[in-house]
Amino acid sequence: MRHPYRDPRITRRQFGALTVSALASLTFAEACGGSEAAADDGRIAARPKPGVKTTQGGTHALELGDKRDATLQIPASAGDAALPLLVLLHGAGGSAAGILRRLGKAADEAGVAVLAPDSRGSTWDVIDGSYGRDVVFLNRALDRVFETVAVDPRRVAIGGFSDGASYAVSLGLINGDLFAKIAAFSPGFVVPRQPHGRPRVFISHGTEDQILPFDRCGRQIASDLKRLQYDVTFRDFRGGHEIPPDVAAAGMRWLAEPVS
Repeated sequence: MRHPYRDPRITRRQFGALTVSALASLTFAEACGGSEAAADDGRIAARPKPGVKTTQGGTHALELGDKRDATLQIPASAGDAALPLLVLLHGAGGSAAGILRRLGKAADEAGVAVLAPDSRGSTWDVIDGSYGRDVVFLNRALDRVFETVAVDPRRVAIGGFSDGASYAVSLGLINGDLFAKIAAFSPGFVVPRQPHGRPRVFISHGTEDQILPFDRCGRQIASDLKRLQYDVTFRDFRGGHEIPPDVAAAGMRWLAEPVS
């Protein structure tokens, strides 16, 4: 089936409706029952390393790219203990700096380290066709972080906003053996491959969202994941396409909690 986002006549709003509908009827079932081994499988190989000490605090660029890079943010309260890590993905046309501003102080206050990469293009690779160069870059960025930051392997998470939320759910399901949790703020769709692990999922969505409609996107994704017996925390709020500060804080506290 032709990817609906690649047709310029189809809006982002229609894309959310089409892909979620496809998930509910077909795609999740295929992903959960098949043994797909495609080149664009979306798999991330990087893993936390034992015996690492956090060598640099604050917020700084990883210097992995000339223009599109990745930013690492270490909470001010970080000591010698292993930290929870969130891979945080921006929306279409966005950047690492932009999504960190949108999140505000919530991650720092919850004691969560954040890796915020820039997508290689204007948005994430699978939205333009297939998993590929963004997954490769994420592997590089995570390898760098795991070499320099003491990360709790039980508390590695992926999350994002809008297109970044959609990509986070998609990659999170594929890499649930790495990401114990997924935090999706206003997601619109899921493009899964073969899932691994059983990550817990936090989804928030504004009931008045005019970009990615509440009923067809966030709420439907949450419903589909619950039907597949994923542990889902769903938080709706009265508002549009945004991350209200209280929702951001709730999401970061949820991420910081140990997985039993």
